Amino acid sequence: MTDLVPLVAVLDRARVLCIGDVMLDRFVYGEVERISPEAPIPVLQVARETAMLGGAGNVVRNLTSLGASVRFVAAVGDDGAGADIDRLLADQATAKATLVAVAGRRTAIKTRFIAGSQQLLRADRETKAPLSEDARSQVIEAAREALPEVAVVVLSDYGKGVLEAGMAAELIALARAAGKPVIVDPKGSDYERYRGAGLLTPNRKELHEATRMPVDGPDRIAAAAQSLIAAHGVDAVLATLGADGMMLVRADGRRTALSAEAREVFDVSGAGDTVVATLAAALASGADLEQAAALANVAAGIVVGKVGTATCYPDEVTAALHHRDISDAEIKVLSLEQALQRREAWRGQGLKVGFTNGCFDLLHAGHVALLAQARANCDRLIVGLNADDSVRRLNKGPERPINGEMARAVVLASLGSVDAVVLFGEDTPLKLIEILKPDLLVKGSDYTLDTVVGAEIVQSHGGRVLLADLKPGFSTTGIVARLSQ
Repeated sequence: MTDLVPLVAVLDRARVLCIGDVMLDRFVYGEVERISPEAPIPVLQVARETAMLGGAGNVVRNLTSLGASVRFVAAVGDDGAGADIDRLLADQATAKATLVAVAGRRTAIKTRFIAGSQQLLRADRETKAPLSEDARSQVIEAAREALPEVAVVVLSDYGKGVLEAGMAAELIALARAAGKPVIVDPKGSDYERYRGAGLLTPNRKELHEATRMPVDGPDRIAAAAQSLIAAHGVDAVLATLGADGMMLVRADGRRTALSAEAREVFDVSGAGDTVVATLAAALASGADLEQAAALANVAAGIVVGKVGTATCYPDEVTAALHHRDISDAEIKVLSLEQALQRREAWRGQGLKVGFTNGCFDLLHAGHVALLAQARANCDRLIVGLNADDSVRRLNKGPERPINGEMARAVVLASLGSVDAVVLFGEDTPLKLIEILKPDLLVKGSDYTLDTVVGAEIVQSHGGRVLLADLKPGFSTTGIVARLSQ
Protein backbone atom coordinates (compact mmCIF):
# COMPACT_ATOMS: atom_id res chain seq x y z
CA MET A 1 0.00 0.00 0.00
CA THR A 2 2.92 2.39 0.58
CA ASP A 3 3.48 2.33 -3.20
CA LEU A 4 0.41 4.58 -3.35
CA VAL A 5 1.92 7.26 -1.09
CA PRO A 6 3.55 9.20 -3.97
CA LEU A 7 0.11 9.48 -5.56
CA VAL A 8 -1.29 11.10 -2.43
CA ALA A 9 1.48 13.70 -2.58
CA VAL A 10 0.32 14.89 -6.02
CA LEU A 11 -3.42 15.04 -5.39
CA ASP A 12 -3.12 18.82 -5.28
CA ARG A 13 -2.42 18.70 -9.02
CA ALA A 14 -5.90 17.35 -9.71
CA ARG A 15 -8.35 19.47 -11.68
CA VAL A 16 -11.92 18.17 -11.48
CA LEU A 17 -15.29 19.36 -12.80
CA CYS A 18 -18.23 18.36 -10.58
CA ILE A 19 -21.84 18.79 -11.71
CA GLY A 20 -24.92 17.69 -9.78
CA ASP A 21 -27.50 18.19 -7.10
CA VAL A 22 -26.25 20.45 -4.33
CA MET A 23 -28.03 20.58 -0.97
CA LEU A 24 -27.79 22.44 2.30
CA ASP A 25 -27.38 20.10 5.25
CA ARG A 26 -28.60 21.74 8.46
CA PHE A 27 -28.12 20.22 11.91
CA VAL A 28 -30.08 21.32 14.97
CA TYR A 29 -28.53 19.99 18.18
CA GLY A 30 -30.03 19.97 21.64
CA GLU A 31 -31.26 17.89 24.55
CA VAL A 32 -34.59 16.29 25.33
CA GLU A 33 -35.68 16.55 28.95
CA ARG A 34 -39.44 16.26 28.67
CA ILE A 35 -42.36 15.17 26.54
CA SER A 36 -44.62 17.81 25.04
CA PRO A 37 -47.96 18.34 26.83
CA GLU A 38 -49.49 18.99 23.40
CA ALA A 39 -48.71 15.58 21.90
CA PRO A 40 -46.66 12.46 22.79
CA ILE A 41 -43.50 13.85 21.22
CA PRO A 42 -40.13 14.91 22.70
CA VAL A 43 -39.37 18.59 23.20
CA LEU A 44 -35.92 19.46 21.83
CA GLN A 45 -34.21 22.24 23.78
CA VAL A 46 -32.03 23.67 21.00
CA ALA A 47 -28.43 24.40 21.93
CA ARG A 48 -26.79 25.08 18.58
CA GLU A 49 -27.29 24.91 14.82
CA THR A 50 -24.82 24.27 12.02
CA ALA A 51 -24.96 24.07 8.23
CA MET A 52 -22.70 22.47 5.64
CA LEU A 53 -22.64 21.59 1.97
CA GLY A 54 -24.48 18.41 1.13
CA GLY A 55 -25.07 16.25 -1.94
CA ALA A 56 -22.76 17.26 -4.77
CA GLY A 57 -21.51 20.00 -2.45
CA ASN A 58 -20.06 17.34 -0.19
CA VAL A 59 -18.15 15.93 -3.16
CA VAL A 60 -16.65 19.41 -3.54
CA ARG A 61 -15.76 19.48 0.17
CA ASN A 62 -13.99 16.14 -0.16
CA LEU A 63 -12.12 17.20 -3.29
CA THR A 64 -10.86 20.42 -1.70
CA SER A 65 -9.88 18.55 1.50
CA LEU A 66 -7.66 16.35 -0.68
CA GLY A 67 -6.11 19.46 -2.20
CA ALA A 68 -7.75 19.20 -5.63
CA SER A 69 -8.94 22.22 -7.60
CA VAL A 70 -12.63 22.03 -8.45
CA ARG A 71 -14.93 23.65 -10.96
CA PHE A 72 -18.46 23.17 -9.64
CA VAL A 73 -21.71 23.65 -11.54
CA ALA A 74 -25.14 23.27 -9.93
CA ALA A 75 -28.59 24.80 -9.74
CA VAL A 76 -30.21 26.32 -6.67
CA GLY A 77 -33.34 28.26 -5.90
CA ASP A 78 -33.41 32.03 -5.80
CA ASP A 79 -33.73 31.88 -2.02
CA GLY A 80 -31.89 32.17 1.28
CA ALA A 81 -30.67 28.57 1.26
CA GLY A 82 -29.16 29.10 -2.19
CA ALA A 83 -27.33 32.14 -0.84
CA ASP A 84 -26.09 30.06 2.12
CA ILE A 85 -24.71 27.45 -0.28
CA ASP A 86 -22.97 30.20 -2.25
CA ARG A 87 -21.29 31.45 0.94
CA LEU A 88 -20.22 27.96 2.00
CA LEU A 89 -18.72 27.30 -1.43
CA ALA A 90 -16.77 30.55 -1.16
CA ASP A 91 -15.05 29.05 1.89
CA GLN A 92 -13.66 26.19 -0.23
CA ALA A 93 -10.35 27.74 -1.19
CA THR A 94 -9.63 25.59 -4.25
CA ALA A 95 -13.18 25.58 -5.65
CA LYS A 96 -14.72 27.87 -8.25
CA ALA A 97 -18.50 27.54 -8.39
CA THR A 98 -21.15 28.45 -10.93
CA LEU A 99 -24.55 28.34 -9.27
CA VAL A 100 -27.53 28.80 -11.56
CA ALA A 101 -30.27 30.48 -9.50
CA VAL A 102 -33.70 29.37 -10.75
CA ALA A 103 -36.71 31.47 -9.84
CA GLY A 104 -39.47 29.44 -8.22
CA ARG A 105 -37.19 26.50 -7.49
CA ARG A 106 -36.60 25.47 -3.88
CA THR A 107 -33.00 24.86 -2.88
CA ALA A 108 -32.77 21.37 -1.37
CA ILE A 109 -32.45 21.54 2.42
CA LYS A 110 -32.16 18.57 4.77
CA THR A 111 -32.61 19.57 8.39
CA ARG A 112 -31.68 17.00 11.03
CA PHE A 113 -32.84 17.42 14.63
CA ILE A 114 -30.46 15.66 17.01
CA ALA A 115 -30.71 15.04 20.75
CA GLY A 116 -27.35 13.95 22.14
CA SER A 117 -26.27 11.43 19.50
CA GLN A 118 -29.80 10.38 18.51
CA GLN A 119 -31.43 11.80 15.39
CA LEU A 120 -35.06 12.55 16.21
CA LEU A 121 -36.31 13.79 12.86
CA ARG A 122 -35.20 14.84 9.41
CA ALA A 123 -37.18 17.47 7.53
CA ASP A 124 -36.63 17.86 3.76
CA ARG A 125 -37.51 20.83 1.57
CA GLU A 126 -36.72 20.52 -2.11
CA THR A 127 -37.77 20.69 -5.75
CA LYS A 128 -37.22 17.48 -7.72
CA ALA A 129 -38.36 18.71 -11.13
CA PRO A 130 -35.98 18.84 -14.11
CA LEU A 131 -34.42 22.21 -14.86
CA SER A 132 -36.10 24.74 -17.08
CA GLU A 133 -34.70 25.12 -20.59
CA ASP A 134 -32.97 28.36 -19.64
CA ALA A 135 -31.37 26.90 -16.50
CA ARG A 136 -30.39 23.78 -18.40
CA SER A 137 -28.64 25.86 -21.06
CA GLN A 138 -26.75 27.79 -18.38
CA VAL A 139 -25.52 24.57 -16.75
CA ILE A 140 -24.42 23.11 -20.09
CA GLU A 141 -22.62 26.31 -21.04
CA ALA A 142 -20.82 26.50 -17.67
CA ALA A 143 -19.72 22.87 -18.05
CA ARG A 144 -18.52 23.50 -21.61
CA GLU A 145 -16.48 26.47 -20.41
CA ALA A 146 -14.88 24.48 -17.56
CA LEU A 147 -13.96 21.32 -19.52
CA PRO A 148 -10.65 22.59 -20.97
CA GLU A 149 -9.41 23.31 -17.43
CA VAL A 150 -10.05 19.86 -15.94
CA ALA A 151 -8.89 16.27 -16.31
CA VAL A 152 -11.92 14.39 -14.91
CA VAL A 153 -15.67 15.04 -14.71
CA VAL A 154 -17.91 13.91 -11.84
CA LEU A 155 -21.70 13.71 -12.09
CA SER A 156 -23.18 13.57 -8.59
CA ASP A 157 -26.80 12.51 -8.98
CA TYR A 158 -29.00 12.81 -5.90
CA GLY A 159 -32.25 12.63 -7.85
CA LYS A 160 -33.20 16.29 -7.35
CA GLY A 161 -33.60 17.11 -11.04
CA VAL A 162 -30.36 18.69 -12.23
CA LEU A 163 -29.30 15.55 -14.13
CA GLU A 164 -32.80 14.54 -15.24
CA ALA A 165 -34.48 14.70 -18.67
CA GLY A 166 -31.40 13.80 -20.71
CA MET A 167 -29.06 16.23 -18.94
CA ALA A 168 -26.70 13.49 -17.71
CA ALA A 169 -26.42 11.99 -21.20
CA GLU A 170 -25.74 15.39 -22.74
CA LEU A 171 -23.00 16.15 -20.22
CA ILE A 172 -21.41 12.72 -20.69
CA ALA A 173 -21.37 13.20 -24.47
CA LEU A 174 -19.86 16.67 -24.03
CA ALA A 175 -17.11 15.31 -21.75
CA ARG A 176 -16.31 12.34 -23.99
CA ALA A 177 -16.01 14.64 -26.99
CA ALA A 178 -13.46 16.63 -24.98
CA GLY A 179 -11.58 13.45 -24.05
CA LYS A 180 -12.45 13.71 -20.33
CA PRO A 181 -13.41 10.57 -18.38
CA VAL A 182 -16.70 10.73 -16.48
CA ILE A 183 -17.37 9.27 -13.03
CA VAL A 184 -21.04 8.96 -12.08
CA ASP A 185 -22.42 8.54 -8.58
CA PRO A 186 -25.81 7.18 -9.72
CA LYS A 187 -29.35 7.37 -8.42
CA GLY A 188 -32.52 5.45 -9.18
CA SER A 189 -32.81 2.40 -11.41
CA ASP A 190 -32.68 3.94 -14.91
CA TYR A 191 -28.99 3.77 -15.76
CA GLU A 192 -29.55 4.32 -19.47
CA ARG A 193 -29.21 8.03 -18.71
CA TYR A 194 -25.53 7.32 -17.86
CA ARG A 195 -24.71 5.61 -21.17
CA GLY A 196 -21.11 6.15 -22.18
CA ALA A 197 -19.81 7.03 -18.70
CA GLY A 198 -16.35 5.89 -17.74
CA LEU A 199 -17.17 4.64 -14.25
CA LEU A 200 -20.32 4.09 -12.21
CA THR A 201 -20.16 3.81 -8.39
CA PRO A 202 -23.41 2.17 -7.18
CA ASN A 203 -23.68 0.75 -3.69
CA ARG A 204 -24.96 -2.79 -3.18
CA LYS A 205 -28.62 -1.74 -2.96
CA GLU A 206 -28.37 0.48 -6.03
CA LEU A 207 -26.64 -2.28 -8.00
CA HIS A 208 -29.48 -4.66 -7.19
CA GLU A 209 -32.21 -2.13 -8.03
CA ALA A 210 -30.58 -1.23 -11.35
CA THR A 211 -30.11 -4.84 -12.51
CA ARG A 212 -32.71 -6.82 -10.53
CA MET A 213 -29.94 -9.38 -10.03
CA PRO A 214 -28.78 -10.94 -6.73
CA VAL A 215 -25.75 -9.24 -5.18
CA ASP A 216 -25.08 -11.47 -2.17
CA GLY A 217 -21.62 -12.75 -3.06
CA PRO A 218 -18.51 -11.79 -5.08
CA ASP A 219 -19.47 -13.73 -8.21
CA ARG A 220 -23.02 -12.36 -8.22
CA ILE A 221 -21.80 -8.81 -7.61
CA ALA A 222 -19.37 -9.16 -10.52
CA ALA A 223 -22.14 -10.55 -12.73
CA ALA A 224 -24.48 -7.68 -11.88
CA ALA A 225 -21.73 -5.16 -12.58
CA GLN A 226 -20.98 -6.80 -15.93
CA SER A 227 -24.69 -6.61 -16.74
CA LEU A 228 -24.65 -2.83 -16.14
CA ILE A 229 -21.53 -2.44 -18.29
CA ALA A 230 -23.02 -4.40 -21.17
CA ALA A 231 -26.47 -2.82 -20.99
CA HIS A 232 -25.37 0.81 -20.82
CA GLY A 233 -22.00 0.99 -22.55
CA VAL A 234 -19.92 2.06 -19.56
CA ASP A 235 -16.26 1.25 -19.11
CA ALA A 236 -16.26 0.04 -15.50
CA VAL A 237 -18.28 -0.28 -12.29
CA LEU A 238 -16.96 0.20 -8.77
CA ALA A 239 -19.51 -1.37 -6.44
CA THR A 240 -19.28 -0.10 -2.86
CA LEU A 241 -20.24 -2.85 -0.43
CA GLY A 242 -20.03 -1.41 3.08
CA ALA A 243 -18.34 -3.84 5.44
CA ASP A 244 -17.44 -6.06 2.47
CA GLY A 245 -15.30 -3.34 0.89
CA MET A 246 -15.52 -2.66 -2.84
CA MET A 247 -15.35 -4.49 -6.13
CA LEU A 248 -13.99 -2.95 -9.32
CA VAL A 249 -15.26 -4.62 -12.50
CA ARG A 250 -14.05 -3.64 -15.98
CA ALA A 251 -15.68 -4.12 -19.36
CA ASP A 252 -13.04 -6.72 -20.30
CA GLY A 253 -14.08 -8.90 -17.34
CA ARG A 254 -11.20 -8.08 -15.02
CA ARG A 255 -12.26 -7.58 -11.43
CA THR A 256 -10.49 -6.39 -8.31
CA ALA A 257 -11.82 -6.98 -4.80
CA LEU A 258 -10.85 -4.43 -2.15
CA SER A 259 -11.37 -5.41 1.48
CA ALA A 260 -12.87 -2.86 3.86
CA GLU A 261 -10.49 -1.03 6.15
CA ALA A 262 -10.61 -2.65 9.59
CA ARG A 263 -11.66 0.21 11.84
CA GLU A 264 -14.54 1.11 14.11
CA VAL A 265 -17.46 2.56 12.13
CA PHE A 266 -19.18 5.60 13.63
CA ASP A 267 -21.00 7.22 10.74
CA VAL A 268 -21.36 6.23 7.07
CA SER A 269 -22.91 9.59 6.09
CA GLY A 270 -21.26 10.93 2.95
CA ALA A 271 -18.86 8.00 2.52
CA GLY A 272 -20.02 7.60 -1.09
CA ASP A 273 -19.11 11.23 -1.78
CA THR A 274 -15.63 10.58 -0.38
CA VAL A 275 -15.22 7.57 -2.67
CA VAL A 276 -16.21 9.54 -5.78
CA ALA A 277 -14.05 12.53 -4.84
CA THR A 278 -10.98 10.39 -4.15
CA LEU A 279 -11.43 8.45 -7.39
CA ALA A 280 -11.67 11.68 -9.35
CA ALA A 281 -8.72 13.35 -7.64
CA ALA A 282 -6.52 10.26 -8.06
CA LEU A 283 -7.40 9.75 -11.74
CA ALA A 284 -6.89 13.46 -12.42
CA SER A 285 -3.45 13.19 -10.80
CA GLY A 286 -2.32 10.34 -13.04
CA ALA A 287 -3.31 7.22 -11.12
CA ASP A 288 -4.69 4.21 -12.97
CA LEU A 289 -8.16 2.91 -12.11
CA GLU A 290 -6.97 0.20 -9.71
CA GLN A 291 -4.77 2.66 -7.83
CA ALA A 292 -7.58 5.21 -7.67
CA ALA A 293 -10.00 2.58 -6.33
CA ALA A 294 -7.49 1.49 -3.69
CA LEU A 295 -7.05 5.10 -2.51
CA ALA A 296 -10.83 5.59 -2.48
CA ASN A 297 -11.20 2.48 -0.34
CA VAL A 298 -8.68 3.83 2.17
CA ALA A 299 -10.36 7.25 2.22
CA ALA A 300 -13.78 5.68 2.82
CA GLY A 301 -12.34 3.77 5.76
CA ILE A 302 -11.14 7.05 7.25
CA VAL A 303 -14.41 8.98 6.98
CA VAL A 304 -16.63 6.23 8.40
CA GLY A 305 -14.44 6.41 11.50
CA LYS A 306 -15.46 10.04 11.98
CA VAL A 307 -18.68 11.56 13.26
CA GLY A 308 -21.09 13.23 10.84
CA THR A 309 -20.66 13.99 7.16
CA ALA A 310 -16.87 14.13 7.18
CA THR A 311 -13.98 14.52 4.77
CA CYS A 312 -10.42 13.23 4.85
CA TYR A 313 -7.07 14.85 4.21
CA PRO A 314 -3.92 13.73 2.37
CA ASP A 315 -1.91 13.24 5.56
CA GLU A 316 -4.64 10.95 6.90
CA VAL A 317 -4.59 8.90 3.71
CA THR A 318 -0.80 8.68 3.83
CA ALA A 319 -0.89 7.65 7.49
CA ALA A 320 -3.53 5.02 6.73
CA LEU A 321 -1.41 3.58 3.92
CA HIS A 322 1.60 3.33 6.25
CA HIS A 323 -0.58 1.89 9.00
CA ARG A 324 -1.93 -0.84 6.81
CA ASP A 325 1.54 -1.90 5.75
CA ILE A 326 3.04 -1.87 9.23
CA SER A 327 0.35 -3.08 11.56
CA ASP A 328 -3.37 -2.93 12.20
CA ALA A 329 -2.39 -1.57 15.61
CA GLU A 330 -1.27 1.70 14.05
CA ILE A 331 -4.87 2.48 13.12
CA LYS A 332 -5.28 3.35 16.80
CA VAL A 333 -2.57 6.03 16.59
CA LEU A 334 -4.56 9.24 16.15
CA SER A 335 -4.06 12.95 15.83
CA LEU A 336 -5.64 15.07 18.55
CA GLU A 337 -8.46 16.05 16.17
CA GLN A 338 -9.12 12.41 15.32
CA ALA A 339 -9.04 11.45 19.00
CA LEU A 340 -11.57 14.17 19.81
CA GLN A 341 -13.90 12.88 17.08
CA ARG A 342 -13.48 9.35 18.40
CA ARG A 343 -14.11 10.49 21.95
CA GLU A 344 -17.32 12.30 20.89
CA ALA A 345 -18.51 9.20 19.09
CA TRP A 346 -17.86 7.04 22.14
CA ARG A 347 -19.67 9.57 24.30
CA GLY A 348 -22.62 9.44 21.91
CA GLN A 349 -22.72 5.68 22.43
CA GLY A 350 -22.86 6.16 26.18
CA LEU A 351 -19.34 4.81 26.74
CA LYS A 352 -17.07 5.89 29.59
CA VAL A 353 -13.70 7.17 28.30
CA GLY A 354 -10.50 6.92 30.34
CA PHE A 355 -7.15 8.65 29.85
CA THR A 356 -3.60 8.04 31.05
CA ASN A 357 -0.23 9.18 29.82
CA GLY A 358 3.49 8.54 29.92
CA CYS A 359 6.68 7.96 27.93
CA PHE A 360 6.37 4.15 27.73
CA ASP A 361 9.92 3.94 26.34
CA LEU A 362 10.52 0.27 27.11
CA LEU A 363 7.13 -1.35 27.65
CA HIS A 364 7.35 -3.60 30.70
CA ALA A 365 5.08 -5.57 33.02
CA GLY A 366 4.44 -2.52 35.20
CA HIS A 367 3.11 -0.59 32.23
CA VAL A 368 0.92 -3.47 31.13
CA ALA A 369 -0.54 -3.86 34.61
CA LEU A 370 -1.31 -0.12 34.92
CA LEU A 371 -2.98 -0.03 31.50
CA ALA A 372 -5.02 -3.12 32.31
CA GLN A 373 -6.25 -1.51 35.55
CA ALA A 374 -7.12 1.67 33.69
CA ARG A 375 -9.08 -0.18 31.01
CA ALA A 376 -10.92 -2.23 33.62
CA ASN A 377 -12.38 1.00 35.00
CA CYS A 378 -13.64 2.45 31.70
CA ASP A 379 -15.10 1.38 28.36
CA ARG A 380 -12.45 2.96 26.15
CA LEU A 381 -8.90 4.03 27.05
CA ILE A 382 -6.93 6.83 25.38
CA VAL A 383 -3.19 6.97 26.07
CA GLY A 384 -1.31 10.27 25.77
CA LEU A 385 2.25 9.50 24.67
CA ASN A 386 5.15 11.93 25.13
CA ALA A 387 6.77 12.71 21.74
CA ASP A 388 10.54 12.31 21.47
CA ASP A 389 11.36 15.96 22.18
CA SER A 390 9.09 15.91 25.20
CA VAL A 391 10.86 12.84 26.58
CA ARG A 392 14.23 14.54 26.20
CA ARG A 393 13.03 17.60 28.09
CA LEU A 394 11.92 15.41 30.99
CA ASN A 395 15.62 14.70 31.74
CA LYS A 396 15.30 10.97 31.27
CA GLY A 397 18.91 10.87 30.14
CA PRO A 398 20.95 11.63 27.01
CA GLU A 399 20.14 8.27 25.40
CA ARG A 400 16.40 8.54 25.89
CA PRO A 401 14.08 7.79 24.36
CA ILE A 402 15.53 4.47 23.33
CA ASN A 403 12.63 3.87 20.96
CA GLY A 404 11.23 6.56 18.68
CA GLU A 405 7.74 7.95 19.18
CA MET A 406 6.07 5.97 16.37
CA ALA A 407 7.65 2.72 17.52
CA ARG A 408 6.44 3.37 21.07
CA ALA A 409 2.99 4.34 19.78
CA VAL A 410 2.60 1.16 17.73
CA VAL A 411 3.67 -1.07 20.63
CA LEU A 412 1.14 0.63 22.92
CA ALA A 413 -1.61 0.43 20.30
CA SER A 414 -1.05 -3.31 19.93
CA LEU A 415 -2.33 -3.86 23.48
CA GLY A 416 -5.93 -4.91 23.84
CA SER A 417 -6.32 -2.56 26.81
CA VAL A 418 -5.54 0.51 24.66
CA ASP A 419 -8.15 1.94 22.29
CA ALA A 420 -6.31 5.04 21.05
CA VAL A 421 -2.84 6.62 21.29
CA VAL A 422 -2.25 10.36 20.90
CA LEU A 423 1.24 11.87 20.72
CA PHE A 424 1.82 15.20 22.47
CA GLY A 425 4.84 17.46 22.35
CA GLU A 426 4.22 19.50 25.51
CA ASP A 427 5.83 18.70 28.86
CA THR A 428 2.49 17.67 30.33
CA PRO A 429 -0.75 16.25 28.88
CA LEU A 430 -2.79 19.19 30.20
CA LYS A 431 -3.86 20.34 26.72
CA LEU A 432 -5.03 16.83 25.78
CA ILE A 433 -7.02 16.53 28.97
CA GLU A 434 -8.63 19.95 28.50
CA ILE A 435 -9.72 19.05 24.96
CA LEU A 436 -10.64 15.37 25.39
CA LYS A 437 -12.39 15.82 28.77
CA PRO A 438 -12.07 12.16 29.83
CA ASP A 439 -14.48 10.63 32.31
CA LEU A 440 -11.60 8.88 34.07
CA LEU A 441 -8.00 10.03 34.58
CA VAL A 442 -5.52 7.32 35.61
CA LYS A 443 -2.03 7.66 37.09
CA GLY A 444 0.13 5.38 39.21
CA SER A 445 -0.13 5.23 42.98
CA ASP A 446 3.27 6.96 43.25
CA TYR A 447 1.29 10.17 42.58
CA THR A 448 -1.04 11.95 44.95
CA LEU A 449 -4.30 13.51 43.88
CA ASP A 450 -2.92 17.04 44.10
CA THR A 451 0.08 16.17 41.87
CA VAL A 452 -1.88 14.57 39.03
CA VAL A 453 -1.88 16.93 36.04
CA GLY A 454 -5.43 17.62 34.91
CA ALA A 455 -7.13 16.18 37.99
CA GLU A 456 -9.08 19.36 38.68
CA ILE A 457 -10.25 19.58 35.07
CA VAL A 458 -11.59 16.02 35.08
CA GLN A 459 -13.28 16.42 38.44
CA SER A 460 -14.82 19.74 37.42
CA HIS A 461 -17.00 18.03 34.80
CA GLY A 462 -17.94 15.08 37.02
CA GLY A 463 -15.07 12.76 36.14
CA ARG A 464 -12.96 10.62 38.45
CA VAL A 465 -9.23 10.27 39.13
CA LEU A 466 -7.86 6.76 39.74
CA LEU A 467 -4.44 6.10 41.32
CA ALA A 468 -3.67 2.62 40.02
CA ASP A 469 -1.59 0.07 41.91
CA LEU A 470 1.95 -0.25 40.60
CA LYS A 471 3.73 -3.54 40.03
CA PRO A 472 6.84 -3.33 42.23
CA GLY A 473 10.32 -3.64 40.79
CA PHE A 474 9.63 -2.29 37.33
CA SER A 475 10.72 1.02 35.80
CA THR A 476 12.24 1.90 32.44
CA THR A 477 15.00 3.90 34.12
CA GLY A 478 15.90 0.89 36.27
CA ILE A 479 15.92 -1.45 33.29
CA VAL A 480 18.20 0.92 31.33
CA ALA A 481 20.56 1.19 34.33
CA ARG A 482 20.81 -2.58 34.66
CA LEU A 483 21.48 -2.97 30.93
CA SER A 484 24.35 -0.46 31.12
CA GLN A 485 26.12 -2.24 33.99
